[in-house]
Amino acid sequence: MTIRARLTLWYAGVLFASIIVCGTLLYQEWVIEPQERAKRHEGADNETPLEDLFENVLLTAVPAAALGLGGGWWLMRKALAPLAALTGAVERVNENNLEAQLPRSGNGDEFDRLTAVFNGMTARLAESFRRIREFTLHASHELKTPLTIMRGELEVALAEGSMTERQREHLLDELEEIERLASIVDGLTLLTKADAGLVTLKRDVLKLDELLRDIFADGQVLAGPFGVSIVLDPCDRVTVRGDNHRLRQLFLNLVDNAVKYNEPGGTVNLALRNTGKCSEVTITNTGPGIPPEMLSRVFDPFFRGDNAHSRSVDGTGLGLAIARWIVDAHGGVITMNSEPGETSVATVLPLAKEKPDADSA
Repeated sequence: MTIRARLTLWYAGVLFASIIVCGTLLYQEWVIEPQERAKRHEGADNETPLEDLFENVLLTAVPAAALGLGGGWWLMRKALAPLAALTGAVERVNENNLEAQLPRSGNGDEFDRLTAVFNGMTARLAESFRRIREFTLHASHELKTPLTIMRGELEVALAEGSMTERQREHLLDELEEIERLASIVDGLTLLTKADAGLVTLKRDVLKLDELLRDIFADGQVLAGPFGVSIVLDPCDRVTVRGDNHRLRQLFLNLVDNAVKYNEPGGTVNLALRNTGKCSEVTITNTGPGIPPEMLSRVFDPFFRGDNAHSRSVDGTGLGLAIARWIVDAHGGVITMNSEPGETSVATVLPLAKEKPDADSA
């Protein structure tokens, strides 16, 4: 049955109930009460016609109106309840659960058909995403072999001493571009596998402060050619659960970005705070900043701001996308704030339990 027909029947029921109530009250007022007064041998009422009209309206129209309003509200609430449930279910749909089907009522009404149409749409989207992931994985795999061959041939050519200095510089430039392409392919492969749930992270207990001190030492090496200084601010003792390799990749990538997108002679500050509920790693640099309209896109794959394009900054455009995936996979949150002269990236990770369940069991 359609919602239109159902609402019509329900509202007809409400109107019928209102008529019954009005008829009952009017019967009481116009029939029962005069008969009772006649039995008691009482005279006619001394009420004026206006008073009698007001009394009838008060006794019949007001209850009928209240019943109609209450019934109408109940009808709308009952009729729109499936829409509210469908809206809540749709709000929970994202790119990770497109294959999940929304529950159908099975009564064949408009909402049931709308749910069926939406389930069909999400199924087609899931299939499209699956094909895109497969294509990206296959393309990345097929690109690795020729890139490896080209890199090997260039390295062999560079080992020969018969070329001129100009030819050597030319081959070095080509080798650098091939390595950049290889980095892009590796990054795409990682993100595609992560999106498909094919990457498994370790859940070891790690001392995040020790890891950050190692990153600080590596950052000093990265910052040397750029004339940028690295400063380690107060570093609280923090224990987290996670993958040491991926967390190292995360923070090294963020420090590398903070160095490259900085001013000559600038500074990069590293800090680790233990809030008692979580750990917060903040990496701040003294670069030119990122326009506010671009901040919401900095973690998108292949998005690079104006500074990245206008300056000779090496990068693949996938580093921050990989960083966001690593943080999300560890149950954390990563945010970026920027203004002229200062850009900071804050990474919040949950603390590890002092006594892991496995140990206490």
